[in-house]
Order: sequence, then C-alpha cells, then structure tokens
Amino acid sequence: MRRVTKGPIVILTCDPLAVENFWLNRYAPDVLATEGRRYPPLDAFKNPLGGELRIQNVAIPLDCKDGFNEAYYGRPEKLLDPGARLSCSAWSFVEPSLAESYVANLAHDLKTGAWDLAYGQLRRQPEYSGSLRLILAPGP
Repeated sequence: MRRVTKGPIVILTCDPLAVENFWLNRYAPDVLATEGRRYPPLDAFKNPLGGELRIQNVAIPLDCKDGFNEAYYGRPEKLLDPGARLSCSAWSFVEPSLAESYVANLAHDLKTGAWDLAYGQLRRQPEYSGSLRLILAPGP
C-alpha cells in the first residue's frame, strides 16, 4: 500500500477475533464464522502500512443506517427481514435451509421474549463496540 501513497492511510475493517463475540453467534454461528474468515488479522496490516499503526474501536450507533450484522445489535427484528440479511453478504455463503433455521430460531426467541431476557439491554444502549476497527497509519 505504501507504493500507492506516502501520506496517512485510514482503513475501516473488522477484527476477525471479535466478530464471533456478537450475540448473533448464538443464532447464526456459520454466518459469523464466515464473516470472521473474510477479514485479515489486524497485525497483517502492520508491514504493508509501514509498521506504526493506531487501531481504534468504532462505536456503532443504535440507529445505524448501514446494513451489517452488528448494526442491528439493538434491533434484532431487522434480521428477520430478508432484505436486511441480503445487505450482510456473509449470509449468502450459508446454505439457504440453514440460514432459514437460524432466522426461525431468532424469530422464536423474539416472540417468546428469550432474546430480550438475554440481550434486551442492548435496545437501550446508544452505542455498541463490536468488531469494527479503524486502522490509522501515519505517513512516513
């Protein structure tokens, strides 16, 4: 990357080690395992970016407009919508019948209140610090 620019570089990525810490792993483990495999380890950025990096967590707001799994941390019903899941490409790498069973389990827990018992505090949490990271590499 340093062959392309000499100035500062900023990369928005996910920490693959943190992806599976999200509550959705209880319902759709293959989706999050797929997601985690799609990102390089954070230390893999060090040499290509010239060594010195700052890595910051990126807080996700409760009303995040972007469509990725963690954006729905406090709005789990959104993941029952096929359109919302389509915006999270990792769902497309899971067998459709398996994805349907994941959604059915989530729908069941939402209907019975089990999701709220386990994670309901997230509905009132203004931000969520999940796997989203900002990598900042100063210029030489």
